[in-house]
Amino acid sequence: MYQRLRDLREDRDLNQQALADLLNVSQTTYSRYESGTLDIPSVSLIKLAEFYETSVDYLLGLTDKRKPYR
Repeated sequence: MYQRLRDLREDRDLNQQALADLLNVSQTTYSRYESGTLDIPSVSLIKLAEFYETSVDYLLGLTDKRKPYR
């Protein structure tokens, strides 16, 4: 899951601060999300899925289908 978050961010040429701003957290907190040292709150997972136009299941590694369910 954590590598997937990093890959999605890097594919869009974004830094961690940009995603931290989106989630209203510090860059350090977002870095801890990506490294897996801190669990990501469900509200943040939903925001990330909407931002990346994918599903939470994809972010969590439960599916390899990148398209959202909608």
